[in-house]
Amino acid sequence: MADIIQLLPDHVANQIAAGEVVQRPASVVKELLENAIDAGADVIKLIVKDAGKTLIQVIDDGKGMSVTDARLSFERHATSKIRNADDLFKLNTKGFRGEALASIAAIAHVELKTKQDTDDVGTCIVIEGSEVTSQDVVVTPKGTSISVKNLFFNIPARRNFLKSNTVELRHIIDEFHRVALAHPSISFSLYNNGSETFNLPVSNYRQRIVNIFGNKTNEKLVPVEEDTEVLKISGFVGKPEFAKKTRGEQYFFVNNRFIKSAYLNHAILSAFEGLLKNGTHPSYFLNLEVNPQTIDINIHPTKTEIKFDDEHTLYAILRSAVKHSLGQFNIAPVLDFERDATLDTPYNLKGSRTEAPKIEVDSNFNPFQESKPPREQQNSSFKKAPSEHWESLYVGLESKSNGSASNFSELTFESEESTSSLFETKVTPDKANATYQFHNKYIISAIKSGMLVIDQSRAHQRILYEDFLKDITVKEGVSQQLLFPLQLHFSSQELEIVKQLQGDLEHTGFVFSNVTEESIEIKGVPVMVPESEISIILEQLISDVQNEVPDANFSATDLLAKSMAKSLAIKTGQSLQKDEQEHIVNKLFACKEPNVSPTNRVTFITVGVDELDKKFI
Repeated sequence: MADIIQLLPDHVANQIAAGEVVQRPASVVKELLENAIDAGADVIKLIVKDAGKTLIQVIDDGKGMSVTDARLSFERHATSKIRNADDLFKLNTKGFRGEALASIAAIAHVELKTKQDTDDVGTCIVIEGSEVTSQDVVVTPKGTSISVKNLFFNIPARRNFLKSNTVELRHIIDEFHRVALAHPSISFSLYNNGSETFNLPVSNYRQRIVNIFGNKTNEKLVPVEEDTEVLKISGFVGKPEFAKKTRGEQYFFVNNRFIKSAYLNHAILSAFEGLLKNGTHPSYFLNLEVNPQTIDINIHPTKTEIKFDDEHTLYAILRSAVKHSLGQFNIAPVLDFERDATLDTPYNLKGSRTEAPKIEVDSNFNPFQESKPPREQQNSSFKKAPSEHWESLYVGLESKSNGSASNFSELTFESEESTSSLFETKVTPDKANATYQFHNKYIISAIKSGMLVIDQSRAHQRILYEDFLKDITVKEGVSQQLLFPLQLHFSSQELEIVKQLQGDLEHTGFVFSNVTEESIEIKGVPVMVPESEISIILEQLISDVQNEVPDANFSATDLLAKSMAKSLAIKTGQSLQKDEQEHIVNKLFACKEPNVSPTNRVTFITVGVDELDKKFI
C-alpha cells in the first residue's frame, strides 16, 4: 500500500494557521499595532479603508529592520522576541510566536517599507499570498510602514463570512482602544476612509481615557491604587451611578497587555455589591502588574487569555482595593455614626508630612475699643410712625358688603349636587374569558377549546415592535415635548451611531434640539416613553447597532424598532391590572404576527381541554 501522509506546502500551512491568528480585519490591526509597540515606536498611525477589507496600514517611527530581518520576518516561527522555551515565562513584549506576519502574508497583499536609523536607504518587500513578488531598495523615513490590502483575497469563503463594514469597523476601533489605553506614553492616530477618527497625544492614563471616551468621562472616574508584593494595581473604576447596561467600558491590562477574565470581573462586581442597579455593569480601566513568571500567556493565539498561578489571592486583593477606593472617596456608604467625615485624610494626601499652621497676630487689635455706634443712632432708621387713625382703613366696607349681598341674592343654585367623571364607569359582569396573571409572568385567558397562556413580556414586545415599525415607515410618530431639554453624553463612536439613526428616531417621536461632538440634547420623546428611560433606550440601541447593524435601510429600521420594543416592553415580574391584561391580549391578536416576538420566540401557547382531561385520568 502506498504512503498517504505527506507534508503540506508552506503556503497551504500558512493559510491554515491564518484561520487562528487572523479571524477578521481587527486581528490584523491588533498584530500590526503590537509589532509597532515592540519596535519602540513613539508615534503610531493606523489607516483603514472599507473597515479593513480594502486597506489596513500601520506606520510607526520605531527602530526599523535590516534587509535580512525584513525578509526573514515573513517566515513562519521567525521572531526576535524569544530564544528558547524558558523565555515564555519572562516576556516583556507583545508578540513572541512569530506567526502573525506569515499568516497575514498568506491571505493578503502585503507591502513592507522599513529603514533603520543608521541606514541611508530602506527596504521594500511586496508579498502576495506567501509569494515574494519584489524586493527593492527604497527611500523611506526611519521606522516601518506595512500595508495589508485585499484581505482574504485567496479565501473567498472567509471573506463572505465577514460582517458589514459598520460591525467590522467597531471591532477595529475596539482593538485600537485596547492598545492605546495600555500605552498612554505613545501617540496614536486612526484614519478611517480618509477622515481622522482619533488623535491621541502623549498623556497620562486618566487623560488618555478622557480623550477616547469623551470629556464627560472625567467626572465618572474613581482612582484605584494598591501596591503589594504579589500584585500592583493602578487605574480607575466608574462611579455606580454611571453604570451601563452593556459591558463596553471594561478593561483589564496585565503587564500592559489587554486580557479577558470572567473571574477577575467577578471580583469587581463583588466590590460594587449593593451599589449597582439590576442589569447594569460598572466601568473599569485597571492595570495589573505581576511577576511574568507567575502567568502563562501561551494559551491562545489571540493572547487575551492568561493563566495565573494564584488566582484566589489576586481576586481578594483586587476586590479589597476597589472596595477601599469606593469607600475612601465616599462612593460607598459607611455605617459609623461616631465618625466625622470631615476629619478623613484625602486619598491623595495619605502618607504626606503635615506642617504646623501659621499664626498671624494683629498688634493693633484692642478688645476694649468701642466700634459699635450708639444704640439710639443704630435703631433710629428702623422706627415706625404710629398709625393713629387705623379705624379709617375700614370706613365704607359696610356699605360695600351690603351692596354685594344684594347681588348674591339674585344667584340661583342647582337643586342637587352633581358629580361627573371624564370617563364613564361601566359595570361589566365577569365573563368566561376573563384574564388572570400567573407568577407575574404569564397572562392566562379562557377560550372555547381550553385556555391561552401568554408570555406578557414577549407579547408586549410584539405590540410595541409593530407600532414603532409603523411610525418609522409611515412617518407619523407622535411626540411629547419635555419641560426641560435632556442632555446626554456619549463617546464619539456612540454619537456617530446616533447621528446615523437620527432620521429614524425622529420618525418614532424623538426631537433633537442640538447634536454636538460630545453630547446630544433631546427636547421631545415618543408619547409612550418615560423621560427616565431615554438614556437606557439609547444605550441599548447603540449596543444593538454595534453588534449587528446590516447595510440595508429597511433592516436598520427593523433593528431600531426591535431595540426600542425590547427596552420599553413590560418585564417579567411586573404586576398588571385586569384592564392592562385585557389590553395586551386584545392588542396582541390585532398584530400581523401575534405568534412570535420580534426575535422569533413564541409569544403564547394553547392548552386544550382534552390535554387537561388526560392529566386527570
